[in-house]
Amino acid sequence: AAFAVSLLFHMTQTEVCPPSCNCKSLGEMKGLQIDCSSRKLTEVPALPVNTKRLYLQNNSLTSVPPGALDSLLSLEEVKISDNPWNCDCHILYLKLWLEDVSAPSLANIRCATPAPVRMKPLSQLTGNELGICKRLLPIKCLEFFWRDLILIAGAIITLILVAWALKFSKKLVCQINLSQ
Repeated sequence: AAFAVSLLFHMTQTEVCPPSCNCKSLGEMKGLQIDCSSRKLTEVPALPVNTKRLYLQNNSLTSVPPGALDSLLSLEEVKISDNPWNCDCHILYLKLWLEDVSAPSLANIRCATPAPVRMKPLSQLTGNELGICKRLLPIKCLEFFWRDLILIAGAIITLILVAWALKFSKKLVCQINLSQ
């Protein structure tokens, strides 16, 4: 029975290992070491949640989609340098994630593109250098903006009408008093 459990454990471990990487168990319940270094990867593969050590250095990664690494809650070590990072506004997710998870890894990342930030460390880039991505603002935000604008305009018009009505009613009351 113990053999079957260990076999099952091993099978589930290998199933979750990305096909382009080498995975090594760090002992039962301790998590996985996932080595995807030097594999010419252009995108981060789907990673198991129990990843403890992640090696993605020396690939062809230019960016990481927002949220791609959020499930790796037990991560202790990450190496992600020597990739041709494109440091436009889309790199912001990776920068913020590494600030939380691994400052030493962030220190090793240098930008490849665009030209003005080439060879600059990602950690030193400011918001202005990363540029503004209009696509980072979801369409829904714009929909809310227009809805809110219409509601505010409606509220202002209503207030003006109420103020005008009050002013008019005072005149009316004054005229009634005068006529008496």
